[in-house]
Amino acid sequence: MIKSMTGYGRFEGVVDGRNTVFEIKSVNHRFFELQCRLPKGLGFLEETVKELVSKSVTRGKVDVFVSIDADENVASDVKINHSLAAGYVAAMKELCSTYGLKDDISVSTISRYSDIFTIRKAPENEERLIAIVRQAGAEAIKDFVAMREREGEKLKNDVLAHSGEILSIVSYVEERSPKTVEEYRTKLYDRIKEILADTTIDSQRILTEAAIFADKTAVAEETVRLRSHISQLETMISQSEPIGRKLDFIVQEMNREANTIGSKVCDADLAHKVVDIKSEIEKIREQIQNIE
Repeated sequence: MIKSMTGYGRFEGVVDGRNTVFEIKSVNHRFFELQCRLPKGLGFLEETVKELVSKSVTRGKVDVFVSIDADENVASDVKINHSLAAGYVAAMKELCSTYGLKDDISVSTISRYSDIFTIRKAPENEERLIAIVRQAGAEAIKDFVAMREREGEKLKNDVLAHSGEILSIVSYVEERSPKTVEEYRTKLYDRIKEILADTTIDSQRILTEAAIFADKTAVAEETVRLRSHISQLETMISQSEPIGRKLDFIVQEMNREANTIGSKVCDADLAHKVVDIKSEIEKIREQIQNIE
């Protein structure tokens, strides 16, 4: 099943006793690009996140946000900078003495100056955190991929609808094109007859001119190639592997054939049909920009 490059997934819950959030979203991009936001001090988890995401994404700009609450069971060691604390106390007493203020210095007063405390936590268990991220990430990515697949199915159906419309128009062009040659021959004969009046008309010359016109305006080769490109597109878009770049190339070739057909037809009706073909191709091109 093809996938859209747009998707979103989120997991929020308790994993191994830790409140955990793993959020992933993606938008269109020519290549695979990952941006990861992790809690301070947990940068080592980025490789794990990248490994998880890269298994499911080959193209797209992906943003991942991970949040893991602190482990309340981890012991913390609080140290006091006695030199700095003594300096604060001395300064406060000097204020009291100099300005005749009430000396109400207390522990709560000094504790407001957080720079006198240094907090050292025991190092996190990296293997435990990696396991938490893997579990939470797997759940979020499952929803993320499911959304990309749903969007991909919609894109596939839309592309197939446009390709079907192109085939319908191509059939009309193939049917109408030979008739323009006969119409040209008839018009040419009538025009020459009008100019030459009673003079004998060279029927062979008329046939020769009509043959030259037919050769210049023949679009059979182009319509055959266009049909072939559409067949390739319809085959590829039913595959499960990433095919966005290949589809982009096929659409370029489809547009090339449509331009050639447009340069050959000399009939106003066919010219309008070629415009319709190019319009449908452009709609396909816009849609496949979203396909991985």
